[in-house]
Amino acid sequence: MDFKDTQQEAEFRIEAAKWLGENIPTDAELEGLDHIQRAKLWQKRKYDAGWACIRWPKEHGGRGANAIEQVIFDQEQGKYKTPDSIFGIGQGMCAPTMMAWANEDQNKQYMPALASGEHVWCQLFSEPAGGSDLAALRMRAVKDGDDWVVNGQKIWTSGAHYSDYGVLVLRTDPDMPKHQGLTYFFLDMKSPGIEIKPIRQISGGANFNEVYFTDVRIPDAQRLGAVGQGWQVALTTLMNERASIGGGGGGVNFDSVFELASNTNVDDQPAIKDAGVRRKLADWYVQEAGLKFTGYRSMTALSRGEIPGPENSIGKLVGAPKQQDMASFALDLLDASGIIWDEDLSARAGLFQATYMASPGFRIAGGTDEIMANIIAERVLGMPQDIRVDKGIPFSEIPTSGS
Repeated sequence: MDFKDTQQEAEFRIEAAKWLGENIPTDAELEGLDHIQRAKLWQKRKYDAGWACIRWPKEHGGRGANAIEQVIFDQEQGKYKTPDSIFGIGQGMCAPTMMAWANEDQNKQYMPALASGEHVWCQLFSEPAGGSDLAALRMRAVKDGDDWVVNGQKIWTSGAHYSDYGVLVLRTDPDMPKHQGLTYFFLDMKSPGIEIKPIRQISGGANFNEVYFTDVRIPDAQRLGAVGQGWQVALTTLMNERASIGGGGGGVNFDSVFELASNTNVDDQPAIKDAGVRRKLADWYVQEAGLKFTGYRSMTALSRGEIPGPENSIGKLVGAPKQQDMASFALDLLDASGIIWDEDLSARAGLFQATYMASPGFRIAGGTDEIMANIIAERVLGMPQDIRVDKGIPFSEIPTSGS
């Protein structure tokens, strides 16, 4: 891949940089707004100027730009501190699935409001009994006329408490093998019968939720793909999810740990002079560089019109443990002050403490380390599949812990 901008890309970069420099929200504009209001303000400003979801078709609220131009805009935007986005799941996972599987009228109806920030979407996949095996989900949908009646529970749903719409996979035929009895839908999160309960995390946040469904009705017109084709539709979401979160999420990176090691003394000298510290930093630098260039390979594929593939699991399998290790190392370097988690007192406004608490979740969200390793082994390296004792067995006949 040629890392230099073409003439057209250089002109695009100049245009994007100029607009960003003139339109980043000021502290005065953001004062008094919560994080949702801030995110929506910034998203609407980009949308009104034609800079939101710029890879999307114009009729869906985008700019009709290419993948490289999206990367350029993100690089330029990354030079500024902007409101945290609440649209990553909707724009990075739900929208590609909708645009691949929904009809054109539905995309014209729903996508512009997502691009503008008017609507927020969530992803309802995980269930309490399913673990990391999405195909083991038990939540049922039963056909009733032109609707599907849904009962059951989803869990770990990020942003459900402020979302307007969601995508979900449900079991519609328990007598088929587990991958074949699933169907994919999207729904209004304000539908009667939906109850949302935030889950308080060790980090102090409560962005994950339990979502309960009691006789919720979803119109059959909001089904994506054919009945029983839910697994294939879900793969579209999952491939885009792993591309979106491949690096393990925000938080600690190599630069922040390098800076800490350079400015923290151990045995009366900067920690970075210690051979053991330098070895760790070298390892993380190599990993981070590898992730960056692996990401460039994905960008090249996107620029050719290809969809993200299983190789994106590499980014998550490497990035999430790396971030957890770096956060733990940073707290060790901080010694006793590492236990102080106060934005006004802690190094980097508590970045290392916050990442340490949140990082184990990065190794679960979007598929555990073990799931990622299996995907890479089977679908990237072509190794034999893991033994699946439930393969081909009707889901209703698979033994459970209570049977």
